[in-house]
Amino acid sequence: MSYPPLFRIKENGYFGFINSGGEVAVEPQFLEVGEFREGFTHARLNGQWALLDQYGRLYIRRLYRSVGMFQKGRARVQVVHSWGFIDHTCREVIPAIFDKVSDFQEGLSAVTFEGRAGYIREDASFAIKPQFDDCGDFSGDMAPAASNGMWGYIDRQGEYVISPVWDRALSFQGRVAAVSKNGLWGLVDRSGKELTSPRFEFVRGYPEGHFCDGMALAYNDGKYGYVNESGEVAIEPTFDVAGNFGEGLAFVEINGVYGYIDKTGKLVIMPRFEDAGIFTEGLARVCSNGKWGYIDSDGRIVIPAIYDMAEPFRDGLALVVQDGRWCYINRDRETVWREK
Repeated sequence: MSYPPLFRIKENGYFGFINSGGEVAVEPQFLEVGEFREGFTHARLNGQWALLDQYGRLYIRRLYRSVGMFQKGRARVQVVHSWGFIDHTCREVIPAIFDKVSDFQEGLSAVTFEGRAGYIREDASFAIKPQFDDCGDFSGDMAPAASNGMWGYIDRQGEYVISPVWDRALSFQGRVAAVSKNGLWGLVDRSGKELTSPRFEFVRGYPEGHFCDGMALAYNDGKYGYVNESGEVAIEPTFDVAGNFGEGLAFVEINGVYGYIDKTGKLVIMPRFEDAGIFTEGLARVCSNGKWGYIDSDGRIVIPAIYDMAEPFRDGLALVVQDGRWCYINRDRETVWREK
């Protein structure tokens, strides 16, 4: 089932949603809301969270301390201190009895129960009984798990197929996964071979080994570079500031101004901007003379820099701020909705 995209709006301090045509789908009436997925989001009521559907209907059968985003018809919810899952009718399909849960991946959810970590199936039965210090999501029938303070990788039977020898290990992204030791991170393949031994530093706000468009940011000795999904250092750390790749390009800072490189590290859009963002839907936001606009992949300004703030395009629209008011614009610079 497909769900039409909805976009968050703000009026008089309250939040609601519009559709892609700029028509109000959910009237602004909530002090805080999440993002829609699978036709649902959540809204805060009296310090708790309730489900909100795409028609503006609130499901207040039960309020929750926290609500995750729906994925394949299920969302994580927290009741007091325990976690479970609900479906689209707000029915509790897995009781809130766990200390921690993750979204289902490959039919399993990583959970913590009575202080030990394991995995449950979608019917709430244990696929792998809680026996680990901690564990992560399955990807390609392998998942990170920790025993005696060290991390390795297990199979769907709960047996270690890569011995626990790292201080931390993350789920596989394709053929590689990020692992860390002694405060540095590197990449391993599915045989457990270190393709890039732990050499990169952690940076606040940047998840280690997270691939975007096939490349992951890598930080070393005060400079940013990139590693690829083969575990190779594709672009040596030489930049003071760098961003994630999107649509084959990434922004970098050189001598205090921003431009864009391709996946070989070649400058393809010369540095001339005060700030820059990731490419989405063929456009990237850039800042010039204190104002934001958008460029295309050739570096041409296609939407002039006249906005106080600009967000990346999503589903044909972008949120911008002009004269202190929220607006949504399309690629043709038309304003489809403006805050009153």
